[in-house]
Amino acid sequence: MDRSWSSLDPLLTKNSARHGAFRSDLEKLKDTVSTIKAVLLDAEEKQASDHRLNHWLGKLRDVLHDAENVLDEFNYRVLLKEVMKKYGSTSKKVRDFFSSSNPLASRFKLAHKIKDVRKRVDDIAADKDKDDDKRKIIHLLMQQDSGRNVSVIPIIGIGGLGKTTIAKLVYRDEGVVSYFELRMWVCISEDFDVTRLIKEILKSAIGSIDENLGVDQLQIRLREFLKEKKFLLVLDDVWNEDRNKWIELEALLLGAGGCNGSKIIVKTRNDLVANIMGTTPTYKLDGLSQEECLSLFVKFAFKEGEEKQHPNLLEIGKEIVRKCIGVPLAVRTLASLLYSKVDEKEWKHVRDNEIWNLEQKEGGILPALQLSYNQLSFQLKQCFAYCSLFPKDYDFINLHLIQHWMAHGILQSPVNENQELEDVGEFYIKKLLSRSFFQDFNEIETSMMYTFKVHDLVHDLALSIAKGECSVVTKQSSVAPNVCHLTFSDNGQEVTTQLEKLSKVRTVIFQTEQPVSLVEARISRFKYLCVVDFTKSSFKEFPSSIGTLKHLRLLNLSKNRIIKLLPNSICKLHSLQTLLLDRCDNLERLLKGIRNMINLRDGWVPPLSSNIDC
Repeated sequence: MDRSWSSLDPLLTKNSARHGAFRSDLEKLKDTVSTIKAVLLDAEEKQASDHRLNHWLGKLRDVLHDAENVLDEFNYRVLLKEVMKKYGSTSKKVRDFFSSSNPLASRFKLAHKIKDVRKRVDDIAADKDKDDDKRKIIHLLMQQDSGRNVSVIPIIGIGGLGKTTIAKLVYRDEGVVSYFELRMWVCISEDFDVTRLIKEILKSAIGSIDENLGVDQLQIRLREFLKEKKFLLVLDDVWNEDRNKWIELEALLLGAGGCNGSKIIVKTRNDLVANIMGTTPTYKLDGLSQEECLSLFVKFAFKEGEEKQHPNLLEIGKEIVRKCIGVPLAVRTLASLLYSKVDEKEWKHVRDNEIWNLEQKEGGILPALQLSYNQLSFQLKQCFAYCSLFPKDYDFINLHLIQHWMAHGILQSPVNENQELEDVGEFYIKKLLSRSFFQDFNEIETSMMYTFKVHDLVHDLALSIAKGECSVVTKQSSVAPNVCHLTFSDNGQEVTTQLEKLSKVRTVIFQTEQPVSLVEARISRFKYLCVVDFTKSSFKEFPSSIGTLKHLRLLNLSKNRIIKLLPNSICKLHSLQTLLLDRCDNLERLLKGIRNMINLRDGWVPPLSSNIDC
């Protein structure tokens, strides 16, 4: 049954500045409903003879009903508001729904429903596009290998083809979930340290482990969890070309006693890696056809049907698409860059840019990303580069990243007196999302926060841009003398030696457990620190020298489950904006002098346990 939502239009036009993002989501949902109907109509003849298409269309119809229900709910609220105007309100809630004094209320709940529906549509669309690859890989997983308990299946393709998307579809498939007793997913990247990888595999299997366990203890734990289980392990983004390192890890996995039929999927861009690790033929992903690329480009570059009004731009778009060599991420990035732009010169600038002539390992994707990056504002470039401090496949949380940006003063001051810096940061995240620098958004239930990721290739771009300013410190790394922002993924003397000549450091993020003596040394050396992040640390007492950091604006001690007291010196941190103490379960009390920390932003000190005496 067809429905009409014409009564939404007056309200969507009115107060558009106030409800801009909400209005945009509603318009997109209306477009989505129209598109789904067109797809269903077009597919009716094919449905009877194609069982996979039949199943896919069933999911699409289901989400269509939910989308129509959401729009109906909003339409009802619009009509109720009209009744209120004519005859007086019988419910204060109706008035509050559209009130500027209560901008979150029901509108937030409805916005959540809209985004949920649109995400389901995106997932269903991705499922169809990748269905053939998914089916073939699942078939490989279900095959028995009479010669080995554990088989290794390499999936290879250049960056941006969708290896991760396909692997996740396979990993979450109901048949795969029921076939394997245990599933694990570990992001490898360049650091193929066997001890670290065993820890990450165990974390994926059981949630958390003691970081201080030695290799022998880790091996025992691995056997405990893998013995006599049919398991699936995905090793994501593997670059290691050292066969000896793989043999060492493989021996530990084979020796753990998993059941026959266990499988390891290796995702890589490197043929040599696939040859070293694979025990089955390599599964190679192909790029999209030119027709598929153009369809994707149109979806992201134009509003629905708008391409027909600009045939000149569409022709230029076809030439841009050819340069993307079938890589979806390249297509999506450039299409997003050109969205809502109708000046032919801007389109030709992208098509004819000399950056396409640079030699690139990843074909068309890196020039596409660089072109999009070049169009960002100065502030957005800084914000994006800062993301290089976090590891690949990291789950960013919007509020936490914004707090980091705020601490370094890289957010532009609000132009509207009703705006806060957090609103500016939120706008920056949405802007980077619209350019395909961020992806995989997932809302966190019962909160206004959400997570998102950075694609591996986009992360590579951030690393190349931030080189010299930002650095991830390992035992093997080399740190530039003028580096300002550091992430520690290792500890030990090799790491300490690299830091002796540094004096301008403003950020330290610790991803591994650090001895108190090293923490003390780094605090005393780095006088200009603005951000100190000790998430998941295990200090019983925090070093009192923290109080000497006059520039410190963000201190994160979250998830330290043994710390009981904070040092009095923390109260000297008058510049501190953000103090994160959530899940510090044993913290007994806050300091009375905390009132002296006059720069703390309202609401940024999370609630602690009820036994705390302030």
